Amino acid sequence: MLDEFQSEIESIRLVPSTGGLFEISVDDELIFSKKMLERHAEPGEVIDIFRKIIASNK
Repeated sequence: MLDEFQSEIESIRLVPSTGGLFEISVDDELIFSKKMLERHAEPGEVIDIFRKIIASNK
């Protein structure tokens, strides 16, 4: 993500958790939740969602 979007990303925060949580938020909006979907992210899925968000904000 940082290689492709370094000019768009101001900061990244990693928050340790337990129970296998994997959640991605952009500007405090949840864009992916393993817990809610009850599955792992597919390869490229999170970056594709992020690309769409970046494109819609331009």
